[in-house]
Amino acid sequence: MTSQGSTVPDSADRPSADDASADDGERYDIDRIQQKWLARWEAEKPFEVDSAASTKPRKYVLDMFPYPSGDLHMGHAEAFAYGDIVARYWRQQGFNVLHPIGWDSFGLPAENAAIKRGTDPREWTYANIAQQKSSFKLYGNSFDWSRELHTSDPEYYKWNQWLFLKLYEKGLAYRKDSWVNWDPIDQTVLANEQVLPDGTSERSGAAVVKKKLTQWYFKITDYADRLLDDLNQLEGTWPSKVIAMQRNWIGRSIGADVDFVIEGHDEKVTVFTTRPDTLFGATFMVVAPDSELAAELAAGSTPEVQKAFADYLAEVQKSTEVERQDAGRAKTGIPLERWAINPVNGERIPVWTADYVLADYGHGAVMAVPAHDQRDLDFALIFGLPVKVVVDTNAPVTGAIPVITPEMLESQEVPALDPAHTGVALTGAGRMINSGPLDGLSKQNAITRVIELLEAAGTGRAAKTYRLRDWLISRQRYWGTPIPILHAEDGSLHPVPESELPVRLPDSAGLDLKPKGQSPLGAASDWVDVTLPDGTAARRDPDTMDTFVDSSWYFLRFLNSNDDTMAFDPKLAEKWAPVDQYVGGVEHAILHLLYARFITKVLFDLGYLSFTEPFSAVLNQGMVLMDGSKMSKSKGNLVEFASELAAHGADALRLTMAFAGPPEDDIDWADVSPTGSAKFLARAWRISGEVSSAPEVDWKGGDAALRRQTHRLLADAPGLLEAFKFNVVVARLMELVNLIRKTIDAGPGAGDPAVREAIEVVAVLLSLFSPYTAEDMWERLGYTESVAFAGLRKPDPTLLVEESITAIVQVDGKVRDRIEVAPTISADALEKLARASDAVVRSIGDREIVNVIVKAPRVVNIATKG
Repeated sequence: MTSQGSTVPDSADRPSADDASADDGERYDIDRIQQKWLARWEAEKPFEVDSAASTKPRKYVLDMFPYPSGDLHMGHAEAFAYGDIVARYWRQQGFNVLHPIGWDSFGLPAENAAIKRGTDPREWTYANIAQQKSSFKLYGNSFDWSRELHTSDPEYYKWNQWLFLKLYEKGLAYRKDSWVNWDPIDQTVLANEQVLPDGTSERSGAAVVKKKLTQWYFKITDYADRLLDDLNQLEGTWPSKVIAMQRNWIGRSIGADVDFVIEGHDEKVTVFTTRPDTLFGATFMVVAPDSELAAELAAGSTPEVQKAFADYLAEVQKSTEVERQDAGRAKTGIPLERWAINPVNGERIPVWTADYVLADYGHGAVMAVPAHDQRDLDFALIFGLPVKVVVDTNAPVTGAIPVITPEMLESQEVPALDPAHTGVALTGAGRMINSGPLDGLSKQNAITRVIELLEAAGTGRAAKTYRLRDWLISRQRYWGTPIPILHAEDGSLHPVPESELPVRLPDSAGLDLKPKGQSPLGAASDWVDVTLPDGTAARRDPDTMDTFVDSSWYFLRFLNSNDDTMAFDPKLAEKWAPVDQYVGGVEHAILHLLYARFITKVLFDLGYLSFTEPFSAVLNQGMVLMDGSKMSKSKGNLVEFASELAAHGADALRLTMAFAGPPEDDIDWADVSPTGSAKFLARAWRISGEVSSAPEVDWKGGDAALRRQTHRLLADAPGLLEAFKFNVVVARLMELVNLIRKTIDAGPGAGDPAVREAIEVVAVLLSLFSPYTAEDMWERLGYTESVAFAGLRKPDPTLLVEESITAIVQVDGKVRDRIEVAPTISADALEKLARASDAVVRSIGDREIVNVIVKAPRVVNIATKG
């Protein structure tokens, strides 16, 4: 991280009188400047986009969807500063930039706050939106406020319901009974993505438990391959960490589905395995205790097994999935006293249930090959189950070799491979043994061959499975989008006609919103009880949708947020989308970004969109810390956005965020200096008032050194900004302002044309970071139009040619001289100059030169001895 303290002085909360303008005695007063330009922006609405009238090329810049949980915090200050820098940069490059804002305003925090205060969630939500809106405006964000939206408005969630119906028509929205993640504090279900790695709820922090409910799902698994494979399109424009996280979450496994017969069970049991080559080594089967299969098999067993199973299931449900998957955890399980038939050799193998197998992986059952899977081996050794080696991992996988037989193992002609004795599974590659027709084959050839055998026998087939699970969207809470489905008394489901959307939330007055495990909407009898067109009674679905549905397509609603005739206009989507630059935290890597990708692909398949990825490029920002820790009231290290804004002004706060370091790095607020940023802005602002040349002055006659530095910045800035090296651009601006000051005070003075040229470039680039100060500077320089659209000038190539370069001469690794040389100097000429340097001659003395390395025109390294 680049600390501002070493570059920008820090001595006061506001610029002092020392920073007053020399020509008019005015003081750099950021409060006055903010009020002036905020009023003007409010009146002129310069950032509203008229997409029909403009012929400029287009850019769509989108920020993370803010949640109105109170006023803005320092994380917002960072993220929305970066997004605004990007939007303002592309405007300066001549683009028509869409930069909208809205609020992800449904959700549990509002409902919990309403319960605590005894009020309607709407009051808390919209009061917070008003506060955040005011703060955003003061922060100088260049939003198109005409497109503002709130997901809790019926005008928005009407189209959530429309989207649900489209997925329902396509077979992608369905209900099923299943074990779900249950938050015992918030009393609602959680998607798998909302359970933290330690098994707790990301919302309440409670330990997540399992509960069986009938819920609505979106069939995201139908898109698993596309979601995974299309990540290749995003390489280089999305953070590699985000791509890796999504690939891991989707988690595609390739192998085979194998059908086992269970004695006394009518239906075959299908097991997925990535190692069908080891089928001959399967010595038992394990089913997940919370699967329907386990319950069925236990029910068909003895009373003793039924009781043991019920007791075991109760214990398993006390553990989280994370705990169950812990490889170091002691294995537990019980035999179901049922037998399965291995389809490749006809052997009877016992069926067990154990907590290390999960109901939603594959088909909820696994064939256990303890010799070649460590979890299976650990389990087998605890319960005395057979271990059969079928892969000789000592054998090379290429070349003609003899098959390793059990007799050879017993005679110790090869090292012993029995995991039953070593306790270590043989997980590597090798040659198949003890596997009948597979003996002698390598792993991959054995997989191919056994799948052929299974398919020929009708007992298996090549298959894929995924870590990704269907998207659970039902929530048992009030403050969300009602699900547009009616339930008839006969159990049939009836979609609400599109003409009757939105299904509006009833007033919360009289409803008990306290979490009880059932949706409060179920108690709103006047709302929930309806009559179908045929006169029969029905009930509305009492659940609401996961709020990630709201944010999965909000970027499309911004295109025509005030149109009540369609969710979004496909023609505008064709013109503006996909989003060119999305800015948000890495916490959205799986949830929001994955769901948005899914919904985009569905809308593509439905013919509404011509693209399959919603966000062409993603920028993640780090966290804002204090003294090395995450900010919190309990730690006493909370820095309030409002107090920092009041103390330093929006421009200093924004500039501090940009200068602190690369956007993806964390910022420790203790290490940066908004005060120093304010003092730098005051110096730049003062210069704008000192310039005495006219706007139309010919710059060519100005100070050459200042012009060269100005044009080097113009040449470098686009590349730096597009690479998000905002801190480097700020540092370069500071250097340029210092040189301008020097040119005025110790050079040709404030009337020099190069001074005007340089400070105008400073104002234009500074408008990306500190728009209030930049606008005021631009006006003081004699311009009436906004600096936000002034345009970034092109550099003069003739000013980019270096007239001389400083070559460094080192003797035995120590710098002994610096020589000004021509950029085109040859290596021989540079070596001669270095050897002739008085400082170098004195340094070498009577020692012998043994080696000289010349890298013209920059460096000469001389090595000596003696």
